[in-house]
Amino acid sequence: MPNTTGKKIKIGVIGASGYTGADLIRLAACHPGIEIAALAANTHAGKPLSDVFPHLGFVDAPPLVKAEEVDWSSLDAVFCGLPHGTAQDIIATLPETVKVIDMSADFRLKDTSTYAKWYGREHAAPHLLEGAAYGLTEHNREAIRAARLVACPGCYPTATLLALLPLVAAKLVEADDIIVDAKSGVSGAGRSLKQNILFSEAGEGLSPYAIAGHRHAPEIEQEISRAAGATVFVNFTPHLVPMSRGELVTAYVKLTGGHTAADLAAALAERYAGEPFVRLAPKGTLPSTQFVRGSNFCLIGVYADRIPGRAIVVSTIDNLVKGSAGQAVQNFNLMFGFEETAGIAQQPLFP
Repeated sequence: MPNTTGKKIKIGVIGASGYTGADLIRLAACHPGIEIAALAANTHAGKPLSDVFPHLGFVDAPPLVKAEEVDWSSLDAVFCGLPHGTAQDIIATLPETVKVIDMSADFRLKDTSTYAKWYGREHAAPHLLEGAAYGLTEHNREAIRAARLVACPGCYPTATLLALLPLVAAKLVEADDIIVDAKSGVSGAGRSLKQNILFSEAGEGLSPYAIAGHRHAPEIEQEISRAAGATVFVNFTPHLVPMSRGELVTAYVKLTGGHTAADLAAALAERYAGEPFVRLAPKGTLPSTQFVRGSNFCLIGVYADRIPGRAIVVSTIDNLVKGSAGQAVQNFNLMFGFEETAGIAQQPLFP
């Protein structure tokens, strides 16, 4: 139902000192229906937001506090930007009157044994998994609208699934023959100090990581398997690119039944017709991270491979916006009856 009360929704942000937390605050500050009422960041508790993020010094926001100091019952919604493995513990303690938009990985995987295998611990709140809606907005709107808890997809799954789900569902490509080559800026690794993302380590270079072992792989496989109606495994390799934000996925697919790259493009155009944030690249334009930077847009291109019977699908997003905070606000809008574009209609930053 549309939100016609005029009353602002009081939100809290857990993990407000991380990159996703910062972008969430940046977007929420532009939302006509949001009041930022609480910011939790244990390591920076007691500091004003401007001390941690000077670029947010113009935002009217409360100081950062420890999570245990927040009166969660006074809020309408909570955005959680904590690392995987820690979000579930605090989300399980939140009042049921509070709606939750989780940007961590803790509620994305429906199978607890799969979660334990890939994240190295037993799930602490399995009772919440069944009711958690997978937050890929364009493909799960009705469940998101009705949910109390939404698990926003990872950045790599967002770019990958937006490009491939319509093609798999329409049986235009072989679901069990998909290769995904993915590249992301270093902000995807978070804000904590890590040797591999130091400037002198990551700059002027390009490197793969987590080969055959990235935690977004089972998430991608879960959703593609659902679309295919059968268990599917995907060849997925991520790479670290020396830029702060941005993500580009190149998927190599095998066509079915004499279909062509033009058929794939037509199917994507039809599926996303009228969607505010997903576009096909104009003819002659190759998707590039520069074309979506700072925005909630996803740009997709489809190209015939020189190998007969195969095609190449390219998808690009801003990993911190459509791949995290922007999609979280998009889901918030559905949950509270706002226009889906509210607060996130900003155009990309270029150059």
